[in-house]
Amino acid sequence: MCGIFGVIGSRESSSLILDGLRRLEYRGYDSAGLATIQYSRNNQFGELFTRKSKGKLINLSNLLQKKPIQGHLGIGHTRWATHGKPNETNAHPHLDFSGQIAVVQNGIIENYRDLSKSLQLKGIKLISETDTEIIPQLIGLEIENMLGKGLLANGKTLLSAVQKVLTLLDGTYSIAVIWSKAPDALVVARSQAPLVLGFGEGEFFCASDTPALVGFTRTVLPLEDNEVALLTPLGIELYDENGNRQRRAPSLFKGTELFADKKSFRHFMLKEIYEQPETAQLWIDRYLPSDSPSENSVAFPITKSLVEKIDQIQIIACGTSRHAAMVGAYLLEQFAGVRTNVYFASEFRYSPPPVSSNTLTIGVSQSGETADTLAALRMEKERRDLIEDSNFSFHQLGITNRLDSSLAREMDNVIDIGSGIEIGVAATKTFLGQMLAFYGLTLLFASNKQKRSTKEILELSNDLRLVPKQLVDLIKKHDALSKEIAHMFVETKDVIFLGRGINYPIALEGALKLKEISYIHAQGYPAGELKHGPIALLDQHVPVISIAVPGVVYEKVLSNSQEAKARDARLIGVAPNGSESAIFDELFSIPKVSEWISPLLTVIPLQLFSYHIAAHKGLDVDQPRNLAKSVTVE
Repeated sequence: MCGIFGVIGSRESSSLILDGLRRLEYRGYDSAGLATIQYSRNNQFGELFTRKSKGKLINLSNLLQKKPIQGHLGIGHTRWATHGKPNETNAHPHLDFSGQIAVVQNGIIENYRDLSKSLQLKGIKLISETDTEIIPQLIGLEIENMLGKGLLANGKTLLSAVQKVLTLLDGTYSIAVIWSKAPDALVVARSQAPLVLGFGEGEFFCASDTPALVGFTRTVLPLEDNEVALLTPLGIELYDENGNRQRRAPSLFKGTELFADKKSFRHFMLKEIYEQPETAQLWIDRYLPSDSPSENSVAFPITKSLVEKIDQIQIIACGTSRHAAMVGAYLLEQFAGVRTNVYFASEFRYSPPPVSSNTLTIGVSQSGETADTLAALRMEKERRDLIEDSNFSFHQLGITNRLDSSLAREMDNVIDIGSGIEIGVAATKTFLGQMLAFYGLTLLFASNKQKRSTKEILELSNDLRLVPKQLVDLIKKHDALSKEIAHMFVETKDVIFLGRGINYPIALEGALKLKEISYIHAQGYPAGELKHGPIALLDQHVPVISIAVPGVVYEKVLSNSQEAKARDARLIGVAPNGSESAIFDELFSIPKVSEWISPLLTVIPLQLFSYHIAAHKGLDVDQPRNLAKSVTVE
């Protein structure tokens, strides 16, 4: 989940690296650092300089103002801690025993303990708690061996040393390496962790994600798994894991919005909540352009023949994406009549369901780089590739906000949710975009499977077209109400969220948002489960937020809410205004809509409620502690 940025060219690199890292800070902000090499005309080699600081990138920026460093070659890193506490010692870059090689890494080296022991037996003293430090140490030993055999100190030697060391590493990682004795060389590599190369004017870049390259170039080349690249002032050389030279043309990266402006909003998260009506309208214009209820009414990149083959669906996701998948599973199963299961991606690899034919496996990841989800999808493909049966049918589909991601490149079919760049670590508009993708799939399957009447399909389509306007009204109303009552919950320690049916995943998502940004313990439950244990927690200090939408479980949710009120809990409702809503102490009112589309609306007050509590507490809403936007480690 860490961010890597590197550059080699004719300009001073430290300011360029800082600019790149600012656009990657969503990937981690526990600590930051950079290393540059300053070339001396009086010496064929260069001098390596490093600066590191604990905490957010602003601390590193302030340090560089006091103690600047120079050099036209450099690498930088913003960290999400995996091994070792977030302090200056554990911050990247890490150096070898000679102090001449610097490495930054994103990912995890799974066999680092064994490699650490072998290094210590060779007299190498490790000074950090990280798995990363073994990499420069191993490279340093390999270079020492190569120079002892008479090889020259240059970029090719560094490249060869890195290639040799990579064969020793087990894990998921991307790295960037520089060496003071090769001041015209930057070596990078990836293994199941994202890294993209950038082609500028007289300079070349590497970055963990394309937004970091905005302002530098739009010409990019994503590294494939197990590839290594050598960047010099003259160009880029690309090699596969066997050392064979690769020739692949770069491309222009696309994206409707690659640099975000907070505008007049206090936080990016609030801005992104306000952007949800636009997200919904863009989705409707793109995927639901016609009033026709035919199979062509949803303009998804999925063929009718594929849909007709599918008998069951399995969805793999993590976190917020999994909650969207749960809404999707309810729709696909209950409305479209397709048997659907949702799995934690992190658990799927270790307890996968039996392999069966005519299955569609859907991977959901807003970044398209979620390590657990990608690993589960790859494993599932490998399992099914082993089946030697010409009648066996298996397909994969990705749902993501990033068409330039690993998920999009690896899937046969991809749905772009098109939510635009999202800076806030706590997902809001991308969650809405993911849910909308499942509404589109539901219409597609319902039409082709003929599980619903033409009238029912048309009603759902028309209801979806009303959502953008409804979102505008909801956001305006509940922004004001949430801000007004936020102070009542600043000292709250525990909150319970209740929902049933299609809104149970929204209860989970509401609880997750509150945990993520306000650090209040919150838990979502199916409302009927309240009396099977959680009710023991209730008193006047534990608020209960109940999602009650007219439909098949409406009366039961109201009854469950009464059980909480009888235990003196402060009861907050997300429900239409009416006589039944009188039981709530506070009401986030929503319009009376079809239960099918209610999750698109009920999530809004929960997002704003969490936001305003966190903002009132003075917390860093956009970059909550211990989290990162793109989860690239398992």
